[in-house]
Amino acid sequence: MHQQHLDATFAALADPTRRAILARLASGQASVTELAKPFAMSQPAVSKHLKVLERAGLISRGRDAQRRPRRLEAKRLGEATKWLERYRRLWERNYQRLDALLEELKTR
Repeated sequence: MHQQHLDATFAALADPTRRAILARLASGQASVTELAKPFAMSQPAVSKHLKVLERAGLISRGRDAQRRPRRLEAKRLGEATKWLERYRRLWERNYQRLDALLEELKTR
């Protein structure tokens, strides 16, 4: 199940429009109309992006009278960050070893 969550998260994050929507939601909840404003696309097209983000668990839909504001859900982003962090640490260790080797070669 965890792998499916990661797959859905990274698939959702692969699109620049969806990343922009998440960036907007990081500053607070917004309606579909508010989220669609900066994009040169129809509201139904933005709604499709929102559905992908919802299925990935990256956003949720609230209820405020007639509005259905979307809000950012950080849990899935946290899971993706943890997954990426393992590889960042691996590459950091590799670069540290390379730096040490280059330093050793300079002193020879």
